[in-house]
Amino acid sequence: MKYRLFLIVVLLCHVVSSKAQDNYEIQVYGSETVEKGHTMFELHSNNTLNGSKTSSPTGQLPTNHVEHETIEITHGWTTWFETGFYFFNSLGTTGRTAYVGSHVRPRVAAPKKWNWPVGVSISTEFGFQKSAFDPNTCSLEIRPIIDKQWRNWYVSFNPTLEKSFAGPDQNIGFTFSPNLKGSYNVSKVVALGLEYYGSTGPFFHYDSFQQQEHQLFAATDLDFNPNWEFNAGIGYGLTQATDKCIIKMILGRRF
Repeated sequence: MKYRLFLIVVLLCHVVSSKAQDNYEIQVYGSETVEKGHTMFELHSNNTLNGSKTSSPTGQLPTNHVEHETIEITHGWTTWFETGFYFFNSLGTTGRTAYVGSHVRPRVAAPKKWNWPVGVSISTEFGFQKSAFDPNTCSLEIRPIIDKQWRNWYVSFNPTLEKSFAGPDQNIGFTFSPNLKGSYNVSKVVALGLEYYGSTGPFFHYDSFQQQEHQLFAATDLDFNPNWEFNAGIGYGLTQATDKCIIKMILGRRF
């Protein structure tokens, strides 16, 4: 009982200690953490086929025809706790450099033995990025994760909060960036679905709709081996502030 209360306190502390997911790691999280003693290596690749073509007023480089490559390394320390490390890279022209920034992401999950009707975990991600790629150079992301598998159907909801500590948004409080995924297993190997990524702006002072970010991806997941992860998709921006077309792929290997 004390162990359960301790974990509940940890989860709540993560919640209170807290722009759409940047186009470096385009993923709706599931609730499960990496198994104890295992390490997952992932490569997140995406290309903006149709994005911004001029630098922003705050000096960020255009995104059109830019390739993003992110390396993620995640280690499972216990059956309910993991830590992830990110190395963001951008490849393109107009003076872009290869290295963008790095984040660290601890995450805790509700243990399976609690027998909750849904999977629940909370991720906190903190780090820095160069101002040429993001005006907010130091940021925190708090990502609650709720998911559920019903036979062949799967759904995951990430009602994400983001906070800037350095940059033009450092005084506006938390912004709301919801992510949602729904998929269906068409076979034992292939799942097809939709993924949504959004950013509505600061709470109670939301941006106008065209200045918000809303992306919808048609995506597929392949489960051909328990030690491998594969996700790919094509996404379309639904507002003026969103890149219009992006293709993405995630390839992971568990050791």
